[in-house]
Amino acid sequence: MSNANYLAANREIIEAFPAERIVVIRVPVMYAVQEAENLYHWAKVDLPQLESVNITADSLAELNVRSGACREAQSLWITNQKLGTEAQNMWNEASPAAYNLRDELIHTFRYAFRANEKLLAHVNLIAEGNGHADMIQDLNDLAVLGKNNEDLLTAIHFDLAKLDLAAALSSDMADYLAIANGSKQTGDESKLLRDKAYSYLKEQLDEIRAAGKFLFWKNPERLSGYSSDYWRKKNASKKQEDAAEVNA
Repeated sequence: MSNANYLAANREIIEAFPAERIVVIRVPVMYAVQEAENLYHWAKVDLPQLESVNITADSLAELNVRSGACREAQSLWITNQKLGTEAQNMWNEASPAAYNLRDELIHTFRYAFRANEKLLAHVNLIAEGNGHADMIQDLNDLAVLGKNNEDLLTAIHFDLAKLDLAAALSSDMADYLAIANGSKQTGDESKLLRDKAYSYLKEQLDEIRAAGKFLFWKNPERLSGYSSDYWRKKNASKKQEDAAEVNA
């Protein structure tokens, strides 16, 4: 099965994972998942001994499933973050021009339509309000109003291409804002799913590691596969740094 299938098959279980059992992620997820996959292959060799403490082939298979589900949950969270960041960057880059065009169109239309009270009232109505959503709607409304009165705009030598630009900007800015805002909400949801998937994986990972450490406490060669390589390297690096400070 693919990681996506592992997550889909276990999503209800992961989403129902109790909040009080969610752990702080101290090992980067990509390392934790890789260590779980490594342990799966390592422990298969020791299965006859592990079965004596109730770690079965199904236990190892479950570890593999949970690691795949966690990897997929992590990917979904990262993808959501990336999409939201890109959309926010696009919004930040394009919004000044969008606001400037909205203000320019209102200024121009007020002059072009100054002799028509009905049209002028329409422009003033569009000009009311503020905020991003209002600006997006204003651009579209102004584009429509301008296209319906092109003769009055042409009379003052207005560039009609700006009406198409306003309509296009309205559509683009709406997309950017929706994705950026949506990612904030779904980002929280995808992060929670990732955190639960990690905690769900860690419970199985810790159980198998504990069994291996119990069984092979006098067998350093097999014991080594039941500890975290990430923490082993991190602790070794810390000792080197401490030694360097002492000898400095």
